[in-house]
Amino acid sequence: MMSLSPNLPPDKQREMLRQMLMIRRFEERASADYLAGKIYGVVHCYIGEEAVAVGVCSTLKRDDRIISTHRGHGHCIAKGADLNRMMAELYGRQTGYCKGKGGSMHIADFDIGMLGANGIVAGGISIITGAGLAAQMEGKRGVAVSFFGDGASNAGPFHECLNIAAAWKLPMIYVCENNMYAAQTAAAVTHALSDVAAKAAGYGIPGVVVDGNDIFAVYQATNRAVERARAGEGPTLIECKTYRWRAHTERRGQPDPRDPAEIEAWKGRDPITRLERQLRDQGHLDDAGLRSMEGDVMRVLEAAVTFADASPFPLPEQATDDVFAA
Repeated sequence: MMSLSPNLPPDKQREMLRQMLMIRRFEERASADYLAGKIYGVVHCYIGEEAVAVGVCSTLKRDDRIISTHRGHGHCIAKGADLNRMMAELYGRQTGYCKGKGGSMHIADFDIGMLGANGIVAGGISIITGAGLAAQMEGKRGVAVSFFGDGASNAGPFHECLNIAAAWKLPMIYVCENNMYAAQTAAAVTHALSDVAAKAAGYGIPGVVVDGNDIFAVYQATNRAVERARAGEGPTLIECKTYRWRAHTERRGQPDPRDPAEIEAWKGRDPITRLERQLRDQGHLDDAGLRSMEGDVMRVLEAAVTFADASPFPLPEQATDDVFAA
């Protein structure tokens, strides 16, 4: 059961569905190409969590800033990143966002307010809190959003940044994507509290728990937090209860300690299926409309793969370009 649409026009709801589909298909292709040896490094798939990225970013303006994690493709796409440059980066090509040298975990686009993915657990929280301070100093009512996982909420930067953001009333939204596992360790083993959002009380700020597979619940909670932040009332911690369908990374033979029944149960709460069903029930989507949407998504994705595959690799003599410290 999904919460009611928060007075969003049908076109907006369909765009949210399209974005979630784009993330899902992008990740499926990234996994397949990684396992086929076409993508280097490592890939952390966001499949199953799409409603968080889209629900949050649908409330933001282009110049609002976000920061991501090692599982960052969904955030990039939801914030408006160019799929050609994203796929080229995964393929290790010069036309990628980091000229093919960063790979999956380091995509950034400052022009759209995407300050980057970060391979260090909790590594982005301090950076984006600095962006929240910058937004406050700029005086343009901008906000900054930190995406992080349940594992990062046990790290020092999480607590330090919530404290300073609360003390200075920074326009911050801290979004914990609680997918129940930090790599392969269950949150139930490492967390003294069942809800990460409860930690907000220690800093005197709102802590909200939402169904992270309900895009409207995510949207509504984030919209309230954004309005509060723009009004100068300070930060909010939002915990989105969700689940990743895939193993921690897309490596062959990687053990997955999770109960298969647990995985299947969460697949039954697929955020994409839930939104699609609600749009159909409201008369805002039919079979033809869904086929058209899927076709558009696949055309854009295939064009990105073609672009990436045709792009050149970095040259050996370019190895030290854009390196500022060693």
